[in-house]
Amino acid sequence: MTTPDFAAPTACPPTCTACGLRTTGAFSPATQEQLLFLESFRVGTRPMAAGQQIIPENRLGTQLFTLYDGWAMRYKTLSDGRRQILNFLLPGDFIGLQQELTDNATHGVEALTDVLLCVFPRDRLWEFYQQDPRLGYALTWLSASQERIVDENLLTNGRRNATERVAMLLVQLYRRAERLGLAADGSIAFPFTQQHLADALGLSLVHTNKTLRRLAQLGLHVIRSGRLHMVDPRGLETMADYYDRPLGNVPLI
Repeated sequence: MTTPDFAAPTACPPTCTACGLRTTGAFSPATQEQLLFLESFRVGTRPMAAGQQIIPENRLGTQLFTLYDGWAMRYKTLSDGRRQILNFLLPGDFIGLQQELTDNATHGVEALTDVLLCVFPRDRLWEFYQQDPRLGYALTWLSASQERIVDENLLTNGRRNATERVAMLLVQLYRRAERLGLAADGSIAFPFTQQHLADALGLSLVHTNKTLRRLAQLGLHVIRSGRLHMVDPRGLETMADYYDRPLGNVPLI
């Protein structure tokens, strides 16, 4: 399974009021005053190519980001180079909040495809709480949501077997992308190598390959030409023991 070429990211509009992500229905509505404040808080946009470091590991950055388009990942590495992918990031995800609470970035963030980022200054973060408590609460909610994802990943890697782990990851990625309107005909773009999946699930590359083939042979999914096709989504959900409620609207910074 190779990573295909993906289309260039969609251009970010000049104002937050024209944000294309807000038209997807996936995010909580914002008032005109909040949008104007976000516009004043944003210092620009930044395109980055696949493979570039959005936040270098163990280095304190001066900026925060919202992923406007493309896919990225949060990860940590051991001294011998072994990597654990903590989470895959999709459009609308807020990046860098964890480093605000520590002396440096305890993880790295890397672009998996070409991405486009909205850029915010880290040293103005507390203005959210001072000027609009509702936006401050949104930041707190986003932090709690990231903790929930970590909890779910810990459960998956700690208690689910290999088949359940792979099925769970496929279902989660599909459901998250579907919420953003990125699904078409039961499929989504899938810019991941098998090594990415192995690093996310704590499995060997060989075990990941065998498990993907087993699920495909059962007629549950197909990965072809850089897309994940959910042939039997209910079957995958049952295999993964996935019974989460539908994903609701989330704050967008």
